[in-house]
Amino acid sequence: MKFFIDTANLQQITEAQDLGVLDGVTTNPSLMAKEGITGEDNIINHYKKICEIVDGDVSAEVIATDFEGMVKEGEALAKLHKQIVVKVPMIKDGIKAIKYFSDKGIRTNCTLVFSAGQALLAAKAGATYVSPFIGRLDDISTDGLNLIAEIRMIYDNYGFETQILAASVRHTMHIIDCAKLGADVMTGPLSSIESLLKHPLTDIGLAQFLADYKKGNS
Repeated sequence: MKFFIDTANLQQITEAQDLGVLDGVTTNPSLMAKEGITGEDNIINHYKKICEIVDGDVSAEVIATDFEGMVKEGEALAKLHKQIVVKVPMIKDGIKAIKYFSDKGIRTNCTLVFSAGQALLAAKAGATYVSPFIGRLDDISTDGLNLIAEIRMIYDNYGFETQILAASVRHTMHIIDCAKLGADVMTGPLSSIESLLKHPLTDIGLAQFLADYKKGNS
């Protein structure tokens, strides 16, 4: 399973990269705004900075919602860096744009996916990644993990190469459950990744080892 971090915060991206397990970054306009990154030139420069930190794919989202606008923005984003993956919303013109990009060899991430049918369309159009938002489904009392299972079954049935990128991951168990279900990628905050490190028995065991060492060397 690939680990992506869902942020535009350069410090957190660097921390995740230094941990040695980061495979990529996902961003969106909301995350950019959260870091005070506004304006086209500033956003583009920020994407470049992210690509300089990480070794893997960096999803950069288009703002346009019409086919021509998405194509124009997507082509410009793809030229920024070889690691850029164009993030396209799950709408009718978005599917058309994904097909266009796929034919041109430009990699894409179909975002805001909330149903198996949407994921099927994205795969048919040739999306590199499809991003089902499991946390947001959980928020409205719908089983987000069940969607991951449905997409995995459909993709396996027909040999689709589109990777399932479990998005809106909120906590450690989301990551574990997505791994069990066969999601190809997870993206979430740094805290959800670092929480995988933690277990009380590890802390207790380490404290005991250190105490025993001190006794033996006192």
